[in-house]
Amino acid sequence: MARVTGIGGIFLRARDPKTLSAWYAKHLGLTLSEYGGATLLWTDEIPATTGMTIWSLFPEDTPYFGKGNEKGPQQAMVNYRVDNLDELLAQLAENIPIDPHREDSDYGRFAWITDPEGNRIELWQPLVAVEKKEEPPA
Repeated sequence: MARVTGIGGIFLRARDPKTLSAWYAKHLGLTLSEYGGATLLWTDEIPATTGMTIWSLFPEDTPYFGKGNEKGPQQAMVNYRVDNLDELLAQLAENIPIDPHREDSDYGRFAWITDPEGNRIELWQPLVAVEKKEEPPA
């Protein structure tokens, strides 16, 4: 059974992402990367070099979090790391709203679902680098 294996990211809406990022850096010690968010590496990552959690702020008018629900726009979105995106989506297909849009990038595959309260959830399957094995001399 495919499943969630960790939190890949926490994303928040902000009126002023740059200023709020600086506040988190100053008061909570987050080290900001060039893209403006923080990358929190895991010490027990499996497979190696794929374990991390991203923390990032988005503009308050971002469409990335979806349309929201009856309570208004969604203020935060969690990215869940999964072990097998296709299998998990197949498991969810009968009962869970699944966004038909998919994204493949150089760091993983993405899909989105909606929970029973209308919250958009991002699912991420990291890509695993395949090591080349050297052929023995003939």
